[in-house]
Amino acid sequence: MGKGGSLSDGVIKKILLSYTYVAIWIFLSFTVIVYNKYILDKKMYNWPFPISLTMIHMSFCASLAFLLIKVFKVVEPVSMSRDLYLSSVVPIGALYSLSLWLSNSAYIYLSVSFIQMLKALMPVAVYSIGVLFKKEGYKNDTMVNMLSISFGVAIAAYGEAKFDTWGVILQLGAVAFEATRLVMIQILLTSKGITLNPITSLYYVAPCCFIFLLVPWVFVEYPVLKETSSFHFDFVVFGTNSICAFALNLAVFLLVGKTSALTMNVAGVVKDWLLIAFSWSVIKDTVTPINLFGYGLAFLGVAYYNHSKLQALKAKEAQKKTAQADEEGGRLLEEREAEGSGKSSESQD
Repeated sequence: MGKGGSLSDGVIKKILLSYTYVAIWIFLSFTVIVYNKYILDKKMYNWPFPISLTMIHMSFCASLAFLLIKVFKVVEPVSMSRDLYLSSVVPIGALYSLSLWLSNSAYIYLSVSFIQMLKALMPVAVYSIGVLFKKEGYKNDTMVNMLSISFGVAIAAYGEAKFDTWGVILQLGAVAFEATRLVMIQILLTSKGITLNPITSLYYVAPCCFIFLLVPWVFVEYPVLKETSSFHFDFVVFGTNSICAFALNLAVFLLVGKTSALTMNVAGVVKDWLLIAFSWSVIKDTVTPINLFGYGLAFLGVAYYNHSKLQALKAKEAQKKTAQADEEGGRLLEEREAEGSGKSSESQD
């Protein structure tokens, strides 16, 4: 009885911890999105400089990661050669900087709710680019699923009350660059046996992002900021915003490391619905019935995609266990045969 009780307590504790990790990630992701919208929107804080905001995030994250690795030695750095850094980290950093720049820029033109609807296209982009780079196998049923998600997002876009073409282009570009980055991580780092936690990834990637963003910043935003002499850097607003961005990176690692990437995908769907509700009720963004119908279709497509991934993972796990059982069975058989032959030789003596 005591043994059974302790086992059930352990299971309950594990479930509660998993929900805690999910809640932390949803809260921080929610906070960063709404905070960025508040800073960049012309009707709110009115600081429409997405490159500058992203550079502030990257410089803060890089500095903090440097302190944690080099000064306080909380995390061990990953041994990485110069060639590996240039061939793997630099391309990933470039894609990440473009993704962040464009996604932050979209908040100036689009509502939070509509941006979340457009983000439903992420599985479509990841799968399509994965097939293009031969990291995913082409399957007709998966492609039909991807088309259903795209169709749902198209309906949501059609029903958008404040549709802005430039904003949509920016967000779709951000989705494309982020999907490419995720596939490139698989190709360039995972295939070489390199795993980066959020602190080491920021240590290597954040400075690279900062340098890539510096070039467009000099030509696009610096001249405007130079003329805006009335602007004073608000350490409270930008400091807390940067802390939230850093904490979100840690939460991603915590969630994926303690649960799985699939759990994060499912939690992402919950977060999107919460953001849509918040955008409609608090920010007072217009959410039309066609918006919701289209996103509902896309949501069903994403849910089916996640379910298919889960089934594939379960099948892979079962196959691995079967192979291990066969291997152990074969080893036991060999041991018994060896024992039998030993006894046989003893009896002959």
